[in-house]
Amino acid sequence: MRSVSSLAKITTLVSFAALAFAAEITSERLEQAEREPQNWLTYGGTYKAWRYSPLDQVNRTNVKQLVPAWAFQTGVIDGGLHCTPLVADGIMYITSAWNRVFAIDAVTGDEIWHYYYPAPKKVTFYGPWNRGVALGHGLVFMGTMDNHLVALDAKTGREVWKVEIEDADQCGCNITSAPLVVKDMVITGVTGGDSAHRGYLDAYDAKTGRQVWRFWTIPAPGEPGHETWKGDSWKYGGAPTWITGSYDPELNLIYWAVGNPAADFYGEDRKGDNLYTNSLIALDADTGKLKWYNQEIPYDVWDYDAAFECVLVDLEHKGKTRKLLLNPNKGGYTWVVDRTNGEFINAWPLAESNNWVERIDEKGNLIGRKEPKVGVPGLFCPSAGGGRQWNQGAYSPKTGWFYSTGIEWCMMLTTRPEEPRPGQPYFGGDLVMVKPPNVEAGGHLSAYDPISGEIRWRHKTKYPMFASQLATAGDLVFTGDIEGRFIALDADTGETLWSFRTGSGHRGSSITYSVNGKQFVATPSGWGSAVVGAVGELWPEAKDFPRGSTLFVFALPDGE
Repeated sequence: MRSVSSLAKITTLVSFAALAFAAEITSERLEQAEREPQNWLTYGGTYKAWRYSPLDQVNRTNVKQLVPAWAFQTGVIDGGLHCTPLVADGIMYITSAWNRVFAIDAVTGDEIWHYYYPAPKKVTFYGPWNRGVALGHGLVFMGTMDNHLVALDAKTGREVWKVEIEDADQCGCNITSAPLVVKDMVITGVTGGDSAHRGYLDAYDAKTGRQVWRFWTIPAPGEPGHETWKGDSWKYGGAPTWITGSYDPELNLIYWAVGNPAADFYGEDRKGDNLYTNSLIALDADTGKLKWYNQEIPYDVWDYDAAFECVLVDLEHKGKTRKLLLNPNKGGYTWVVDRTNGEFINAWPLAESNNWVERIDEKGNLIGRKEPKVGVPGLFCPSAGGGRQWNQGAYSPKTGWFYSTGIEWCMMLTTRPEEPRPGQPYFGGDLVMVKPPNVEAGGHLSAYDPISGEIRWRHKTKYPMFASQLATAGDLVFTGDIEGRFIALDADTGETLWSFRTGSGHRGSSITYSVNGKQFVATPSGWGSAVVGAVGELWPEAKDFPRGSTLFVFALPDGE
């Protein structure tokens, strides 16, 4: 048996002691997460999904002094590291590809426990990556690559319950994003937008795993919206719920953004608006009943998911404070709606190369759509990779701006008929990545007015950026690039103030937290996912960028 040094024993005992005295994460704590700036309790930081921290010990004047505090390797690099770390009372929880979960001392980086989900014999088309866990009721919740939902004891990592959402071999879907705990339930979506599959959003009893409700994102015969699907196309129409949503406790509404219809590109067999694909949906948290929806892209034939984050902000618009929701989508636009009723407010561009629509009018209608012609190659911008990827933006109440990446890349798309095979990939076309004809290819991170979309500043990059943003009260915006640089920008000007090479590209989401009054900044480093091949088509050198799966944590030197 391997020996352990006395110092290591003491450190481990301290870690377990901290875990033993950590308070349970209750639904009340989750609803009031803003009162705990030292923690990071949900995927988006709070239910509002701002990815903002009021901590300011690390700020624009001293960020250049930021140094590594510790690093933690997950042991596998296949798939990279995509997670958002969660921190509760000095304990950090992370996931890696292949459904590994770790509880870590947030000060020292010492492992407290780990849980390795058994690797399935077959991995679905959507891959082994994972974007994080949810906390609540003394448990840690994770969705799996074979479409299960698992609950672990937060103190020991012991599996408490496991439920199969749907047979992964039959549906061709899985769970890659973090669940969302609301009241005594855990909410999870599934992938399946590129498969012959019918999507849904599920709620389970957090303590037992019993299903509480399911909302089908494609209406069945006799249900409102079914008429927007031709024939039996609704049975295999996609409509995935693959990115974590948000919750408004005051309105008791769960907000989720729904992805594209299938087949992705060939729409002749599913003529119609294809509800509720590419829609924002608001559900009653207790029953899962639909309260309102706003469809951003009816009859999508470009694979422009609207599946990304739902950012909840209360802002003045035309002299009145409105409860708003921001939702960036793959079509290269950000939708702004009233979150009480779904009323359209505005849509503004994240990408400059958009050519699939001439404009979006004051009611949210798509004017001058550019439709693919079956069997005829056509240039469409952005590519199916999106004018932005799933990695999330950040909203700062201090500046009043929304920080988000945008991507300038296009595709030559050729659509073709395809018969659905249940649970199998279902694209209905082929594409080749190409650079935009009139805009410089690459990426950028910009600060936007959240309602008008007016650009306040822009930070350009040679390659697309695939990391989330983190905004702080220290007047900083943190993010990373695919070459392995973790950077801090001035939130007011976009000036690069600090950077650190982590050795592998950034695909996940950084956070900040504090323990005993000391602020830390944590970032996953690990380039690798399905998007690697798409980037490599336009920038061949990116295929050779180092893979990895390491969490880096930074802090100011003691005494600073």
